[in-house]
Amino acid sequence: MSGSIAVVGATGLVGREALSILAERGVPAGCVHAIASERRAGEGVTYGGESLTIESLGEVSFEGVGVAIFCATCEVARAHAPRAIEAGAFVVDNSSAFRLKPGVPLVVPEINADALKARPRLAANPNCSTIILLASLEPLRRCFGIAGIDLATYQAISGAGLAALEELNAQTRSLAAGEPITPAYFGEPCAGNVFSHDSEVEILTGVNGEERKIIEETRKIWCDRSLRISPTCVRVPVERAHTQAITVELGRTAGEAEVRACLARAPGLCVVDDRRGNGFPTPAKATGRDEILVGRIRPDPGTPVDDSGRAKRWCLLVSADQLRKGAALNAIQIAEILMNPARERALCVGEAS
Repeated sequence: MSGSIAVVGATGLVGREALSILAERGVPAGCVHAIASERRAGEGVTYGGESLTIESLGEVSFEGVGVAIFCATCEVARAHAPRAIEAGAFVVDNSSAFRLKPGVPLVVPEINADALKARPRLAANPNCSTIILLASLEPLRRCFGIAGIDLATYQAISGAGLAALEELNAQTRSLAAGEPITPAYFGEPCAGNVFSHDSEVEILTGVNGEERKIIEETRKIWCDRSLRISPTCVRVPVERAHTQAITVELGRTAGEAEVRACLARAPGLCVVDDRRGNGFPTPAKATGRDEILVGRIRPDPGTPVDDSGRAKRWCLLVSADQLRKGAALNAIQIAEILMNPARERALCVGEAS
């Protein structure tokens, strides 16, 4: 990428991961600005084998910045993304501030990189669960069409941020020591517990905020306002990497060999499906990896399968590192396309960066 890169929210989990990925991709430390709150200004943050000095967001002008990757809250994005754009930078925002705003592309590069052809100054990164879901299903959508999705998520605690992760670790130690647990970050204990996603619940519909994001973002990215999608989102006592149990209704029947072949050749996916050894996607296997792991590939046992083994409803289990492909990596892929449109093909077919 030409021009310097600013990572806003560089001390958070996603910001740190963004710095790690940029270093892995060979971006020189001198081309990267690590930006955070005034409180953290002057501190050091790891960048590959080097250290970057954190700059105060309130004092940064964004002049000379080619792309600013925002890994902060909606409030921070709304207040400071316009400043970066006015200074001439492209902005990729990880928050939900602009995702559903008309005219702002919501992008998973393997799906709709075309939305970046006009090189918009602002692009939105989808919710982590949306990215994992759609990147997993896009190959099937292209091969067979998709009529509907039923989804259960099992989301890692780190998806709620650093404070939540620290609470999980503290509660795990207390649980092991037989000490009482007093929830602070969540309304429920997160160690040794599974609970409904911590986002606000709509009183009239019963849908929570995470589920609503998945529904609306999926429909926007796939340009299908009528798509039937029914998610249920929960938190599990896992540090990192989200898992999803997906039942997808295809637009036409497909055989197992077709479904497997379609998934196996898709960029960014890795089929992990060992029935004999009971080896399937897990958060432990997915942590630290860029690929989304896909397994438990089978026709829905509750619906018809014809004599040739073809079915319309298929079940999958997927796991992915929500801090990488679910957040930082996807944002960096978007940034790379905006800064160098010629790289669009390499990013979207899994070629070397």
